[in-house]
Amino acid sequence: MARGVNGTRGTPSVDDARPASANYHAQALVRGLALLEELAKTSAPLTLHDLSQATTLPKSTLVRLLSVLGEMEYVVRVDDQPSYRLGHKVQSLAAAYVESLDLSVVAEEYLTRVAARTGQTTNLGVLDGRQVLHICVREPDRPLRFTAEPGTRDHAYCTGLGKLLLANVDPDLLPEAVPTEPFEAFTDQTITTMDQLSRELRRTLRRGYALDDNERSVGLRCVAVPVTVDGKCMAAVSVAGPSGEFTPNRIEDFVEHLRDVAAELAEDGDFVAALRIVNRSLRPIGS
Repeated sequence: MARGVNGTRGTPSVDDARPASANYHAQALVRGLALLEELAKTSAPLTLHDLSQATTLPKSTLVRLLSVLGEMEYVVRVDDQPSYRLGHKVQSLAAAYVESLDLSVVAEEYLTRVAARTGQTTNLGVLDGRQVLHICVREPDRPLRFTAEPGTRDHAYCTGLGKLLLANVDPDLLPEAVPTEPFEAFTDQTITTMDQLSRELRRTLRRGYALDDNERSVGLRCVAVPVTVDGKCMAAVSVAGPSGEFTPNRIEDFVEHLRDVAAELAEDGDFVAALRIVNRSLRPIGS
């Protein structure tokens, strides 16, 4: 069991989690950042006792660190206990971070890798009203490939990305997420009724991926998997290309690659932050 710097057992010290590169002179910086992280966990001010319990740092050390952070306006003392909350300087850092995020740029490296491994066009999309919004598209280096442009939209009910996202919509809201029946048919394979679509979406949930089998365009297949954050499907990632190259065995390989990259995306803090920002700007279902 971990022993903190003040000798208590059971609560890890912030010093235990410091980076290996943090030498003696950098230790104060690491501890100061840890205090900011603790204050960010709650909207209520924290007392010295609260912070000492959370970090296992002695109160004398906390007083020195909080004094410096207070002079720099990153924390504010609010009463005589004393209790502290975050200061306005933290907001300026957060705002600068948000402004620097671009979901398509963050995702580009991941999608480029999948496009190279599969030889198919890789796409990250979100549900925007009744449509799929293409956030990031990376094409393989080959003459014959599916082409799509970032920022464009497509129908949800007849595409791999769209069907994957619709499969994760509350069934009670599904009628508002699709056009009036019969849906427009783009090929002989296009699903055109709510009954057909509902069965397809249940099948999609069972197998864990969506398949567009020549439904949007003749000669084109697409498979898509969810990008799940905090238990919620917030986006989908897919590969699309010539139908003849999407044999059952290759579809299994494509799905495996997609699941790997979806898991990596969900673990990327910058990606998750940017995705949440994008999701807040999307049109609600039915609009």
